[in-house]
Formats: sequence, structure tokens, C-alpha cells
Amino acid sequence: MENNFELEHIGINTTNAEEATGLAKLLCNMFHLEPRHGNKSEFAGPYFECMKSPYLGTNGHIAMRTKDLDGSVEELKEKGFSFNMDTAAYTDDGKLKNIYLEGEYGGFAIHIMQK
Repeated sequence: MENNFELEHIGINTTNAEEATGLAKLLCNMFHLEPRHGNKSEFAGPYFECMKSPYLGTNGHIAMRTKDLDGSVEELKEKGFSFNMDTAAYTDDGKLKNIYLEGEYGGFAIHIMQK
């Protein structure tokens, strides 16, 4: 079975909260987006997550969403990709919510999440 993936957002690593806020404001102004504050990041609309400190990926991360996260993980494993199990997040009832793939792709980490 082939699962459909959609782009959720692009995460951009910055060095501190001030830089993240400035970048988010710039992107909001540039593309007519609404800002949203988070604990670890500042968002510019639904498209950009400006990290308040560097996280996985040299440049940041690409977040993809899918309707069938468990099936998508299995599909990607069958294609030879592996996952960083330390990053797995689960819902209160124990279902996988999101997880990062191992490694970087073009300087970005990739995580997939349940739609």
C-alpha cells in the first residue's frame, strides 16, 4: 500500500528566541501570515516553524503528515529508511503521533506525523 504524504511545515533552526521571533515576523509580513507562539518555536502561519534553538537537522526540519502514520512508517522501512526512536511521540492512548527519520536530507531532518 502506498501512503499519501502532505507537507505540514518547514522548521528553520535559529540560534535563540529573539532570532526566531524576528524571522517569524519577517515571514509573516512577507507572506501575509498570522504569527503563533509556541514553547520551543515561533510560527509564521501554518507553513514555517522558527525554532528558538537548533534542533535536529543542520538547517532545521521538514514535517510531513499522513493519514496512516503506522502504515507510512512501515512503508518507509520497506524502502530502507530507519527512524530515530528517541524522537517518537505518542498520544495518551499509546498511538504514534510523530517521529523523525534517521539522518539528514539536504541539511534537513524529516519527521512524519499523524494527520
